Amino acid sequence: MTTPGQHMAAEIAEQPAVLADLVTRRAEFTEVADVIARRPPRFALLAARGSSDHAALYAKYLIEVLLGLPAGLVSPSTVTLYGARPDLRDVLLISVSQSGGSPDLLEFTETARKQGALTVAVTNTPSSPLNRAAEFAVDVQAGTEHAVAATKTYSATLLALYLLVDAVRGGNGSDAAELGALAEQALHVPVQRAIDRYRFVNRIITTGRGYSYATALESALKLAETSYLATRAYSGADLLHGPVAAIDEDTAVLAVTGAGRGGTAMHDVLKAVSERGADVLALGSSCAEVPAALRIPVPEVVEELAPVLEVLPVQRLALGLAVARGGDPDNPRGLRKVTKTR
Repeated sequence: MTTPGQHMAAEIAEQPAVLADLVTRRAEFTEVADVIARRPPRFALLAARGSSDHAALYAKYLIEVLLGLPAGLVSPSTVTLYGARPDLRDVLLISVSQSGGSPDLLEFTETARKQGALTVAVTNTPSSPLNRAAEFAVDVQAGTEHAVAATKTYSATLLALYLLVDAVRGGNGSDAAELGALAEQALHVPVQRAIDRYRFVNRIITTGRGYSYATALESALKLAETSYLATRAYSGADLLHGPVAAIDEDTAVLAVTGAGRGGTAMHDVLKAVSERGADVLALGSSCAEVPAALRIPVPEVVEELAPVLEVLPVQRLALGLAVARGGDPDNPRGLRKVTKTR
């Protein structure tokens, strides 16, 4: 007899080892990074769906901030539904997919390569069609993931993208050296009080800025797909441009507030939602600095790596809430591990 969430729990626990191993394989990323450096692109595009789309947004920040290149998220349907054939000469396309099996990402990558792009696949499945379609591929090597909700594949993809971008800029990966040990610490941060407090909540807004906006998006997805909560993620800046009017004392807000410029920019956001009576759960390495009903601290690391650690207690929160609400996050209703879209 299986226990609800047992696969998700086991895969969450594997992450420190997965991340530590990924750092030791940095040389594999350097090989692809050297090709990119020798063929400098005019700009970068990222193709992804679901959790991988959040990882791609994280990579967008990495590319624009660390490499100084414009970067954007593609709309695969422009190619798959509308037949567009954009000129992608001297463009870097990074396609991100845990399974490497989504038909629309595959078609977009094939088309982009024909249209002149330098194509790189980042997947957890080296034998996937996406890996074969791209000119180069990076394997995140997180191992088989049995739970429907992505956990270890998501954090490993974030780190893989960081190691790739860091190598392109000529970095040595030193800032990620202790990430495995820090991940172990992050997984032991208590979350039970948050589970008890938000067990009966119906609506949660998640928010963050900068690199951590990806964490806010992934948090909303995890809570929605495991606990069936009505969730919405906003950039902290966008939240103040209108949606804050919908926040009141019946609203729970999960705010990602780490050390660095993104976390600092969240201070005004948290002040605004607190004044409207929101029940704030602050998560991050600088969560003690903002008004909140509850706080979940995360070990501090350089800001561009913070999302790798921030998501870990969120995964445990999503798991705990799902089980407390009578669900099984390993088998959320209506979902499969691989979603095929066109």
